[in-house]
Amino acid sequence: MVTNDGEPAGTVDAVLENEREQIFDGLDLRTPHGPRFVDAPEVARITNLRVELSIDAADLAALPERDPKGAPEFRAAASGRRFGRLWRRR
Repeated sequence: MVTNDGEPAGTVDAVLENEREQIFDGLDLRTPHGPRFVDAPEVARITNLRVELSIDAADLAALPERDPKGAPEFRAAASGRRFGRLWRRR
């Protein structure tokens, strides 16, 4: 994962969805600055190899942690070869 200024941003801890609207809501990250929540508009691109953010490293450090009462959360599954099996709802 990288910021828009090319700095390493950490790792994805969880993928969040807005269940009512059935859309991607954001990401919980483990960053060098501690856990952070990145809202969907701040995610520029997701590929199978990395996530690119639309914010820089300073903006990432200033982000809050996710509200645990917020959107449903998905964690990476330890096994599974197909994309649909890689994420499990908590």
